[in-house]
Amino acid sequence: MRREIHERAFRLALRVARLRHDPSYVRMVREVVLRQMIRAATSIGANLEEATAAQSRADFASKVAIATKEAREMQYWLRLGREAGLLRDEEWSKLGPEAKEVAQVVSAIARSASRPSVAKLS
Repeated sequence: MRREIHERAFRLALRVARLRHDPSYVRMVREVVLRQMIRAATSIGANLEEATAAQSRADFASKVAIATKEAREMQYWLRLGREAGLLRDEEWSKLGPEAKEVAQVVSAIARSASRPSVAKLS
């Protein structure tokens, strides 16, 4: 997929998040974004745990691939939260870099898992 459509989709979500400024709308948007962040963040670890108990190389690779997708999704929600003004600077400065590092490590594991010789997570 071309990066351009990713950015257009993100900007659309951002415009919707900023649609209204009344407190009840802002609170609802914040809750939605936080819920999605929690879901994505917890799914990364859960899928890595499942990968650790994989029954086959294919099962391992599949679980790590899902964790990679969730890590990317987490980065998306963090970015949306930041740009929509839903995250404070100190929240972003702690979560943003950590989410990026986790995504990079999980992605590297996924690439390794797709090669013929796969080492299990320990």
